[in-house]
Amino acid sequence: MATIYDVADRAGVSPKTVSRVLNGDGPVGEKTKAAVEAAMRELGYVRSNAARMMRAQKSGIVGLITGAISTKNQPTHRQGLPDLFIVQGIQRVLEPSGMTLMIADTAGKQDRVAPLIDTFLSHRVEGLIYVAEYHQEVNLPPVPADTPLVLANCFDARGTPSVLPDDRRLQADLIRRVIQAGHRRVGYIALRPDMAAGQLRPLGYRDALAEAGIAFDPALLTHADFDQPEAGPQLLWDTIDRMLRLPDPPSVLACGNDQMALMVYGILRSMGRKLPDEIGVVGFDNYRVIAETLYPPLTTVDLPYTALGVRAGERLLSLISGESPQTQSPVLVTGPVHWRASVNERPVNIVRLQTHREE
Repeated sequence: MATIYDVADRAGVSPKTVSRVLNGDGPVGEKTKAAVEAAMRELGYVRSNAARMMRAQKSGIVGLITGAISTKNQPTHRQGLPDLFIVQGIQRVLEPSGMTLMIADTAGKQDRVAPLIDTFLSHRVEGLIYVAEYHQEVNLPPVPADTPLVLANCFDARGTPSVLPDDRRLQADLIRRVIQAGHRRVGYIALRPDMAAGQLRPLGYRDALAEAGIAFDPALLTHADFDQPEAGPQLLWDTIDRMLRLPDPPSVLACGNDQMALMVYGILRSMGRKLPDEIGVVGFDNYRVIAETLYPPLTTVDLPYTALGVRAGERLLSLISGESPQTQSPVLVTGPVHWRASVNERPVNIVRLQTHREE
């Protein structure tokens, strides 16, 4: 068990300074205070013998940190679709286990994470879950070794147990289905390359092409920062125009997500293109508010938010019980393709004619 001297050594200060931080009975600079608090978190320091005894008891509480509550209706260029469903999936698992889920929202401020972790630890939580708003790498403050932590929809460099969407496989499954419908020229407008999804989903696109024996054409793959104010729609319009002016244009446009697909519908119609007779469109997410209300309804693939939450909850319970060892391998979650009317099934003779022309 860590002592005040261990904390002082880790923080590079005197034991008296640590005591001042603990008791608030003397002046301490903000940087020094932050260093002492970080050292206490890293070492799992408990402030008193009484608190140490309380910590050894089972609280039946799991702490969850998220930005879903405050930011879910504030779209940004990186935001995923309703990550609140992840929280609901976690709750679905924890409720029958007898655990109580205590939720804290960051209000979109990353500097609130460390204080929230401290608050949860003071409530003797048996485990922690951090939920990110989109698939990304995070860098959270370290937590005591005896407090399991699971990352949902995110990962870190430490190899903390995580649960992630299998973006590569999901994209491959969707493109594979499009190819099965007879389409061999599939344009792909990917998300930004600095996003995990913007890196993994194009790999899935290329996987599906390779499986079908279709040569990858760089002219049919591009990244688009589609939701920049003013510039985004213009860049997306130009991207589509360039693809459609190719000597052999795509018969389907695959979009980085359903929000992009919504914009692509409007752009294609402004160009006088008929969906799906002249060109098909597919999305990614199965954001039903978009996919089921568009006309024609949007073909897309499920980004399984609820399942992500369920798997994160299951993984944390397993860690708390000691049944599952800490592992660096993330749990990858997949979902089904939803085939709707935004893509036509192509007649066999057209497919054969196109294949012959490519050869």
